Amino acid sequence: MAQSPPAPRRRSFLASLTPRARRLLLAAAGGAVVLAAVLALVLATLAPQPSPAPTAPESAQAQPEPADPYRPVFHNTPPEAWMNDPQRPLLVDGVWQAYYLYNADHPHGNGTSWRRMSSTDLVHWKDEGVAIEKFQNGLGDIETGTAFVDEEGTAGFGRGAVVAILTQQHDGVQRQSLFGSADGGRTFRSDTANPIMENPGQHDWRDPRVVRDEARGQWVMALAEGPKIGFYASTDLRSWTYTSGFESPGLGTLECPDLFELTLDGDPQRPRWVLMAGANGAAESRTTGTAYWVGQWDGKQFVPDQAQPSHRWADDGPDFYAALAWADPRVADQRASRYLMGWMNNWAYARNVPTGAWMGADSAVRTVRLVTDDGGARLASEPVPALGDAEGAETTAEAQTLSPGSPGSPGPPGPAFEADQPGGGAFVLDTELTRGPGEDRIEARIQLLAGGEPYATVGYDFARGQAFVVRDDAFARGDSGVWDNAAEAAGAAAARTPKEASLEAYRALRTSPGEPGAETVRLRLYVDRSSVEVFVDGGRSTLTALTFPPAGERSLRVEAVGGAVRMGTFRMAAVK
Repeated sequence: MAQSPPAPRRRSFLASLTPRARRLLLAAAGGAVVLAAVLALVLATLAPQPSPAPTAPESAQAQPEPADPYRPVFHNTPPEAWMNDPQRPLLVDGVWQAYYLYNADHPHGNGTSWRRMSSTDLVHWKDEGVAIEKFQNGLGDIETGTAFVDEEGTAGFGRGAVVAILTQQHDGVQRQSLFGSADGGRTFRSDTANPIMENPGQHDWRDPRVVRDEARGQWVMALAEGPKIGFYASTDLRSWTYTSGFESPGLGTLECPDLFELTLDGDPQRPRWVLMAGANGAAESRTTGTAYWVGQWDGKQFVPDQAQPSHRWADDGPDFYAALAWADPRVADQRASRYLMGWMNNWAYARNVPTGAWMGADSAVRTVRLVTDDGGARLASEPVPALGDAEGAETTAEAQTLSPGSPGSPGPPGPAFEADQPGGGAFVLDTELTRGPGEDRIEARIQLLAGGEPYATVGYDFARGQAFVVRDDAFARGDSGVWDNAAEAAGAAAARTPKEASLEAYRALRTSPGEPGAETVRLRLYVDRSSVEVFVDGGRSTLTALTFPPAGERSLRVEAVGGAVRMGTFRMAAVK
């Protein structure tokens, strides 16, 4: 969270004068007279000033807009310029160190470096500056990779050194380089042997995710190779041998792969491996997102379970990409759960969002588990517990029935529940919603409002058994020109302009499956100044979406459409 600047120091009367004015003053009067005058003026300057008359307190909605209305409260963002792919955090001396791709020259220059951030709770992050500068060793900029603690000193930087293996790109050629840190990951130096992996002639050959395969005494690398994930093995972190490839048609160019082990339902006797990658879901009427597969790893290749569908999605919203998972080394059973975080953006409009001096954000960190689902397995995620520790004042409401308006009638629905959003722009909302009797299609909707108009709607369609989120493009109306500079849009048809394609991607309805046939749903919303993250039924499914509310008083409305809905619980708390 941004801090207020320190109060300016008072200046004495003499200090406020120019040197020439001081000389003239001393020349025109005797020293005693001058000293007396100066003393009087200094005393007058330092005398306590009368306090302003107290004013009546105002509501949070009546407060002026913050200086940066879209800067999040509890999501990491760059201090300025551009950020994208987050890099896997690591624990050093009890503090989480993490990195992300950062372009200080945006929008006029290209190329990324690794910028560092630190945290003790995985909720509040402190900016620590650039850890690996771009264009320093003749191999290009610094792109996605993996940083980790090399406990045994395998790479040659010493025991316990922090090591990074990452992609560098020069003249369009992607290679893998090795960097070492002697100060706990604060700064890195390029290894003299770089690149340690020379490009074999492929256009896409990037984003190395390095994991330790303890059972086989080797290091494993998953590398994005266009529509394929290539696997490599090493014993010294320098020489890598290709072992196999994994390909899943229809997902476009894969990026930012990850490979990790989890136990199914926390049972140590049911281990599984999860392969995850950034993918394009256009063939499924989706957007870019994070796909994953559950299967087995035999030391050379990944084989998906036969009971699984071809792939699933780690988040069904439009803005969860380049995701990565990591373990807490302090936990005894590191296979029971992991942490999960993604880049909260979408390439269809990432370069054109109205955040001004900065662009890009990370999602809230989640705890992810592997659970049984319809004979197979899926990832279930919830916010890290420390996010609950950041909650402040609460608003609660008694159970009540929300009545719909007449079907097909114009105007707003019938009686609904309304409340002001907490001041500060960040809050969590918990509610349980149950459909009323009837065969009609019934929806429960939570509308986030600015100036009385919805800028995002989260809801649940009981007939179809799915949660959804849809955003209004009110922020793009008028002459702001936010979308006029759209240079590219994923899947844009030739008949559409980039601006039209970007707006279409932003407006599109996004859905996520709930429990089939369920008549009650639990929704938890984490709302920040420019995003909403939705957790359905304890994290069975999730939807992450950027939101850009226009100016105006912030409120929300819970309503029923098509039939009555019982709101059994309602709790809202500010997040600080």
